Amino acid sequence: MATYDYDYLIVGAGPYGAVMAHELTKAGYKCLVIDKRNHTGGNIYCEKTEDINVHKYGAHIFHTSNRRVWDYVNSFVTFNRYTNSPLANYKGELYNLPFNMNTFRQLWGVITPAEAKAKIAEQTASLGITEPKNLEEQALVLVGPDIYYKLIKGYTEKQWGRKATEIPAFIIKRLPLRFTYDNNYFNDSYQGIPIGGYNVLIDGLLKGIEVRTGVDFFADRAQLEGLARHIIYTGKIDQFFDYRFGTLEYRSLRFEHEILDTDNFQGNAVVNYTDAEVPYTRILEHKHFEFGTQPRTVITREYALEATRDVEPYYPINDQKNSARYQQYKELAALEAHVLFGGRLGEYKYYDMHQVVEVALDRAAALIENSKS
Repeated sequence: MATYDYDYLIVGAGPYGAVMAHELTKAGYKCLVIDKRNHTGGNIYCEKTEDINVHKYGAHIFHTSNRRVWDYVNSFVTFNRYTNSPLANYKGELYNLPFNMNTFRQLWGVITPAEAKAKIAEQTASLGITEPKNLEEQALVLVGPDIYYKLIKGYTEKQWGRKATEIPAFIIKRLPLRFTYDNNYFNDSYQGIPIGGYNVLIDGLLKGIEVRTGVDFFADRAQLEGLARHIIYTGKIDQFFDYRFGTLEYRSLRFEHEILDTDNFQGNAVVNYTDAEVPYTRILEHKHFEFGTQPRTVITREYALEATRDVEPYYPINDQKNSARYQQYKELAALEAHVLFGGRLGEYKYYDMHQVVEVALDRAAALIENSKS
């Protein structure tokens, strides 16, 4: 009978892997966590620059209505009161997001919900679109041309890397319109940023657990698989199976970080650039996530791009072709008795952070319970 050094090898030290490692270790299992990057935390990793916690891989705002999840993450780090209220910059004009009475007032000068609803109804009624054939027509039917052309079209086309007329209509089934003066982007009960950055949360989850960074699972797969009785895999599921059915497609991001000799560049943590002429999708100013008063500031410009096998994947493209391909990989995964696939890449599914934490907690509890039977 084979002997193993560990009960679980956890491939990936992002939130999913860290929560699984913490819960399994707490239950008495011996875990080894590896990550190909030279740090833990995955895409929520923060890098200290100018005494500012810089979100190295884009903005991450924790939000949830699940009290269990909120209490769990707060048991490792205290969260501040940050509320996500992004702005949209369209050719120098600023608009509040999400679409709410402040946005409608800025667009049309209306001040009552009835006026705003009438304006939207007027714009959508004149289009003559009965069956939207693509994202552009779907969005126009929902919000009309003013909102679409100023605040949706350019941003969406930069995100997707293709024309809105080439994107399926189902991608944008609905667009939330708020007829209140409320700039809070999320509807969740709880929201904030970890005081001290997300590294504090990940360090708390992985405290006392063996972690090896800079380790590529695929570079020494046979040796690593031989270390543990079970594997929790959070990488790309198609890569695990050597792309047998082809590559699953993702959108990716490129980041340009810049230190500026000013204490306040844009007055807000997130500003989206919604016109097509600006090549980046948004600018982040990281100090505002934690209400910083540092003498200098750090900004990040985000550029959307197509992911390749060698480019870091961020957002799964869950269209019909990729969903069918993923089902083939999912069927293969079900045959791997000692491997659990999880997270955004392992399940080819867009997860927010709170969803990752909830799913990881539930799956860890199920593993622990099943081991008793």
